Amino acid sequence: MTTVSPPPSKPARPAAPALSAAARHRGLSRRTVAARRVLTALIFFAALTYGWHLLSLSLPPMKQLMFPPPEKVWHYLTQSVQPSRLQADHTRWEYFRAVVTNSDLFTAMRVTMSRLLLGYIAGVLIGVPLGILTARYRWAEDTLGVVGLGLQTLPSVCWVPLALLWFGQTENAMLFVVVMGTVWSVQIAVDNGMRSVPPIYQRAARTMGSTGLHTWWYVMLPASLPFIVSGVKQGWAFAWRSLMAAEIYVAIQSGLGLGQLLHYGRDLSAMDQVIGVMFVIVVIGLLADKILFSPWERFLHKRWGTVRT
Repeated sequence: MTTVSPPPSKPARPAAPALSAAARHRGLSRRTVAARRVLTALIFFAALTYGWHLLSLSLPPMKQLMFPPPEKVWHYLTQSVQPSRLQADHTRWEYFRAVVTNSDLFTAMRVTMSRLLLGYIAGVLIGVPLGILTARYRWAEDTLGVVGLGLQTLPSVCWVPLALLWFGQTENAMLFVVVMGTVWSVQIAVDNGMRSVPPIYQRAARTMGSTGLHTWWYVMLPASLPFIVSGVKQGWAFAWRSLMAAEIYVAIQSGLGLGQLLHYGRDLSAMDQVIGVMFVIVVIGLLADKILFSPWERFLHKRWGTVRT
C-alpha cells in the first residue's frame, strides 16, 4: 500500500524587516550633520555681524558715516520696503501688495530682475550653441573660439560706452551690455564642458554603430549637461556684474534699478544705502544658486556618475 505524501506547503512570506539599527543611525547621522552645519553657519554670521558692530562703534563719529553699524543698514532696508502709497484702512494682503508694488527697494529689484532675466536668457540662447559649435568643429574653435576667449577677457564695463553710442540711454543699451557679458562666458564654459566628457563614451557609442550627429545628440550632449549647467551658472554671475556696471553708468528714466540705488547712495554719501543694496544683491545671488542651479547640478552629476565623493 502506497502512502500519498501531502503536497509541499508554500513557504510563508517573510515579514518585512524592521528598519535596521544601521539605517536608523545613518538617517540620524545625516540629520545631525545637517543641524551641525546650520548651527555652524549661524554662529559664524552672528559673530561676523557682532564684529562688524564693534568695529563700527570703535571708529570716530565721522568715520562711522563711511562704515555704518549693521543696525543702521537694517534700518535703511526696513524703511526702503515701506510702501509709498497705502490706504488708511488697509488689510494685511493690501499692505503686502503695496510693499511689493510701491516700495522703493522692491521696485528697484523688479526693474533689475526684469533686465537681468531678459539679457541672461538671450545670452544663454546664443552662448550654448556657440559652445557646442566650437567644441564640435575645429574651424569654429580656431575662429569663434578665439574671438570668445578674447572678448571674455574684456571687462563688462568696457561695453558701456559702445552701448551708449549705439543705442543711447535706453533699455537696449542695458540689454546689450548684459548679453555681451553673458555670451562669451557661457560659450567658453560649454566648450570646456563638452571637451571634459570621457572619451570612452564616444568610443562605446561608435562601437554600437552611432556616428556623426547621432553621437553628439544622444551621447555627448547628455553627458556634458552637468558641465553645461555649470557654464550657465557662471553666465549668471557675469550677467549680474554686467548689469550692475550698466545700471551705474547708464541713467534712464524707464526705471531705477539696484545699480542706480548704489550710484545715488554714493553721490549722497549714504553708506547704509550702499551696503544695504549690496546685501540685497548678494542675497539674490545666493538664492538663485541654491534654488535654481545647485539642485540641477547635483541631479545631473549624480545621474551621469560624475558626483564628487
